[in-house]
Amino acid sequence: MSYEENEVLRRLPEHLKQFINNQNYENYTPVDQAVWRYVMRKNVDYLKKVAHGSYVEGLRKTGISTEYIPSMYGMNRILKDIGWAAVAVDGFIPPTAFMEFQAYNVLVIAQDIRQIQNIEYTPAPDIIHESAGHAPIIANPEYAEYLRRFGEIGSKAISSALDYEMYEAIRHLSIVKEDRESDPKVIDRAEQHVLDLQNSMTELSEMAKIRNLHWWTVEYGLIGTLDNPKIYGAGLLSSIGESKWCMGSEVLKLPYDITAADVSFDITKPQPQLFVTPDFAHLNFVLEQFANQMGLRRGGAEGIEQLIESKNLGTIEYNTGIQVSGVFKNIIKDHHGNPVYVQTEGPTALSYHETELIGHGTSYHAHGFGSPIGKLKNINIAIENMSPFDLEAYKIKEGEMTYLEFEGGITVQGEVITGTRNRKGKVLIVSLKNCTVKHYDEILFHPDWGVYDMAIGKSIVAAYAGPADFTSFDMITHELETKPKKLEIDPKELQLRDLYMQVRAMRENSAIHEGKISEIFGILKSEYPLEWLLNVELYELAYSSKFLVYQDMKEYLMQMASQRKDVAHLIEDGIWLAENPISSPEKVS
Repeated sequence: MSYEENEVLRRLPEHLKQFINNQNYENYTPVDQAVWRYVMRKNVDYLKKVAHGSYVEGLRKTGISTEYIPSMYGMNRILKDIGWAAVAVDGFIPPTAFMEFQAYNVLVIAQDIRQIQNIEYTPAPDIIHESAGHAPIIANPEYAEYLRRFGEIGSKAISSALDYEMYEAIRHLSIVKEDRESDPKVIDRAEQHVLDLQNSMTELSEMAKIRNLHWWTVEYGLIGTLDNPKIYGAGLLSSIGESKWCMGSEVLKLPYDITAADVSFDITKPQPQLFVTPDFAHLNFVLEQFANQMGLRRGGAEGIEQLIESKNLGTIEYNTGIQVSGVFKNIIKDHHGNPVYVQTEGPTALSYHETELIGHGTSYHAHGFGSPIGKLKNINIAIENMSPFDLEAYKIKEGEMTYLEFEGGITVQGEVITGTRNRKGKVLIVSLKNCTVKHYDEILFHPDWGVYDMAIGKSIVAAYAGPADFTSFDMITHELETKPKKLEIDPKELQLRDLYMQVRAMRENSAIHEGKISEIFGILKSEYPLEWLLNVELYELAYSSKFLVYQDMKEYLMQMASQRKDVAHLIEDGIWLAENPISSPEKVS
């Protein structure tokens, strides 16, 4: 990869760097640049009235221009001043990775840009949504801290198996919807699959709930009062259609609180209700409320069961600080519902304070791991709190046979080989040979299976997605998209791109020629009868120079608007913008 690092990006772990792709700025066509310019000019004109005050100020601070698609290099030079960075990625990346980037103060920006037919809204992540929606608002320090904290907590949320299927379905939908050559039937099937999955989600996982909170704040959030809210959510800030529609009375405005976690959304259509936070501080209050309900802070049997259901890599943490990372397959509970034994399958690693314990990596625990949880029966003091004298009294001593009976029916019998301790001398692991582990009569570990490593701790205080130490596992599994270049581009498309380029060059060089404008206008009328955006740009030049042809052009555009209801409002808004020009920041390069 050839991206420009800075002090923020250097902190990224390797498993996140795998998602970073080159922006390939030269791949943006003149049509792409015109789409960006239209959306941004329309947004800035409208949003300065309805967006949170941080937005317009943030555009200036982040150096995002209305005239040019931003370069990632330029954005990074400016974002570093507010402690953030930006990287280009291929559309959707896994939700946990997306949030983890946020935790490192890194904004992920999809390098693609929406097609002109999706100019108002696209379900696919694109550079308009990511850079023009997310980047300006993070210039507000209080909101930026919320985004970072959300990333820290959200990346630990446990997903269900259905969540992973939903992620793939949404990713597929975004790809086919923005592919110019997609069959409409393929798009319809992809949308229906997403809807079917949404309807089948009867019980929401932690990830589904925190994704809802993310949607109703970071993507579609309003701030202020119910009667007079302002926009701060990136999905609204980057949608020239929904940013206007959402302010109307037909969209229900609700006070933002933790119940928003249970309100799902449909990415294929405008939202019927939105949530209004009184201020950015309230966002953090609700986030902490939700975090207190997560396995990350509650642990226990419920957290372990969520990890089992996810069928994916996760971590549990004992009260002693020892962390077990792997794919969890089984839990044994006592008659009170408390966990007394837990098992993983496949490669497992043991860590302490997010650092793998020496000798307890995935190569050693290649076939899974199992260990008791709890206190010894009829003994008040927990093993982790035993002094060396106590340990010797209960025969937990190197070279001695021991028999340990735990509350909940787990028994461990074998010869103690050694123990692993933390810096304070507390025992974290006891290793035994010739060891038999049982739950009443059920054998959980047989002496023939080798050395038994028993994690020490009376309770599970945390359960969360992902490993404790990312270096314990091979996390490099993502393949970057390599989109084949079109070897042959239709001559008419090439000519249209060239016309867009000529119009841009006239505007940028202040070399506006009436004859050239009339010539291009004639070509568009005869050869591109459905082309509205370039006609709008051309009208802007003719109107600003008060060439006589501008009146014919306006009449032509209004006639097109009367015949094409789908783009009538876009044409009318384009005419208004041409007649009421706005100032623009310089290009970020």
